[in-house]
Amino acid sequence: MRRPAFEQLVQEALATIPPRFRQRLKNLAIIVEDEPDPQLLDDMEVPEGETLLGLYHGVPLTERSWDDGNRLPDRITLFQDPLERASDDDEDLVTAIGETLIHEIGHYFGLSEEELEDIEDRYWHARNPGAEEE
Repeated sequence: MRRPAFEQLVQEALATIPPRFRQRLKNLAIIVEDEPDPQLLDDMEVPEGETLLGLYHGVPLTERSWDDGNRLPDRITLFQDPLERASDDDEDLVTAIGETLIHEIGHYFGLSEEELEDIEDRYWHARNPGAEEE
């Protein structure tokens, strides 16, 4: 998929984020790259054969002081190729982009990886009530 078409899907996915969260996103850039750099994967201790779909770079809101300002935007980087590989079609791709954005926006709001996993688990169990726990 060409980058402009992918970026349009990013906009569609961003529009699915509840307004109460979307309206609180300040000084945040969403960037699209093809693949995560191998050095980044090493730095993030991503196991061989796995990859990143997205990454938040910045200072979470919970760690900022009242006088925080005059800074470059925080960034969420979405990795197009891994997101496309993880998706069956454009609808599935919008869902994957949305889930990745929500996860990375959670980091922007100061949620830890464990808190995000708990929220995601509760979300999927609510959507799939018959699903058994692993």
